[in-house]
Amino acid sequence: MQHPKEERTLVIVKPDGVQRGLIGELIKRYERTGLKLVGIRFGIADEKKLWEHYNKTDEWFLKKGAKIAEDKKANGLPVQKEPIEYGKDIIRQLVHFMTSGPVLFLVWEGNQAAAVVRKITGDTEPATSDVGTIRGDLTLDSYTIAAVDDRAVRNLIHCSEDAADAKREVALWFDEKDLIDYRLFSEEILYEIDLRKILN
Repeated sequence: MQHPKEERTLVIVKPDGVQRGLIGELIKRYERTGLKLVGIRFGIADEKKLWEHYNKTDEWFLKKGAKIAEDKKANGLPVQKEPIEYGKDIIRQLVHFMTSGPVLFLVWEGNQAAAVVRKITGDTEPATSDVGTIRGDLTLDSYTIAAVDDRAVRNLIHCSEDAADAKREVALWFDEKDLIDYRLFSEEILYEIDLRKILN
């Protein structure tokens, strides 16, 4: 059985994070919590893999697309396609954005890694994300301007939704042989059961 401190999660620094020179700052934000970096790869994301990565069903596309169509009607705008196509446009825009330049894939390990990363990263919409989070502090995009410009929200980071999603996403982007199993000295203070050893 896997120990809770061995939970892993995926972070992708998106093209806007790379282009704005924020890689070091973003890694620092995660690293200083005590999470351990066990995998890293820099490159252009594969389009086919991105569709697998986002892993959405027709039900999801229909639900999101119906909401977009309703919003268009409410604002006096024409509905020009089936709701499911509006839903698929969300992922099309994301894939277009994620393949527009290099990205940095990171795998972090530690207790509740997925939840900790999500807390540090902040809500999906930067404009409403809390101060102190990556998205709240380092960018200002919003759903509104992204919708007006017909593009994906530029929010610097992708992070796994939860531990189950993380397992699937890490396996999609990394081979097990590319993930390093090692120990940090700082793990003693984070996880050691008997801290009295410090005095010996």
